[in-house]
Amino acid sequence: MNDLFDLSGKVALITGGTHGIGMAIAQTLGAAGAKICVNDLSDEKLEACKIVYAKVGLEVFTLNFDVTNEVAVDKGITIIEKEVGPIDILVNNAGIIKRVPILDMAVSDFKLVLDIDLVAPLIVAKRVAPGMIARRFGKIINMCSMMSIYGRNSVSAYASAKGGLKLLTANMCCEWAKYNVQINGIGPGYIATSQTADIRMNGHPFNDLVMTRTPAGRWGEPEDVGNAALFLASKASDFVNGHVLYVDGGILANFGYVKGENEITL
Repeated sequence: MNDLFDLSGKVALITGGTHGIGMAIAQTLGAAGAKICVNDLSDEKLEACKIVYAKVGLEVFTLNFDVTNEVAVDKGITIIEKEVGPIDILVNNAGIIKRVPILDMAVSDFKLVLDIDLVAPLIVAKRVAPGMIARRFGKIINMCSMMSIYGRNSVSAYASAKGGLKLLTANMCCEWAKYNVQINGIGPGYIATSQTADIRMNGHPFNDLVMTRTPAGRWGEPEDVGNAALFLASKASDFVNGHVLYVDGGILANFGYVKGENEITL
């Protein structure tokens, strides 16, 4: 059974893996034996993350490159291939969100979110996929969202990008599955990270929403997402393809659920 989840010798690139969910995924894959590589646009974040990884006994290869720039991606991955090895596992995690009502959002900001959250995964996947195809092995994990399938107020660009990423994941599967490359997505629910700290306080309206509407009755932990990524990066998922795994405590299964009530309340 342990062999199913053994990633010894595999090279994993987690874009934006210097913090948050990306770091949790990287640490989980690293604990399973993978050689971890992360990128970011901030040299400070890249240096700081090495200390965090070292505290859990992991050595990480870091590199500064822009995932929206094809030339930079090609140069960065070429360096990884020379210094660490061919990429076996790609986690397209880098992303941004801009919470702005549609009528107030600048078109340039809308395009920026699409570039980072949708176009960048295409750019990075296109760079690593030929090698995976040639070796007849590869795992690509695209970080989707619950907003891959529904909208929310003030996140039009993010939801549009994540909805597109869900379908891009399906199309990558249609074209590359025959080469033993598995391409799947993860749709995190509401996860307890530093970015959500301010809204997870008791009494905050959004915290109350999450706690009462999530059947599991809690926020997710970054490790919950990391465990899902381990499954999708391992042999255990060799016949899982084109799928988005929602790690959400059940909120999408029954968004109308209210903790403590016997009937659905919308």
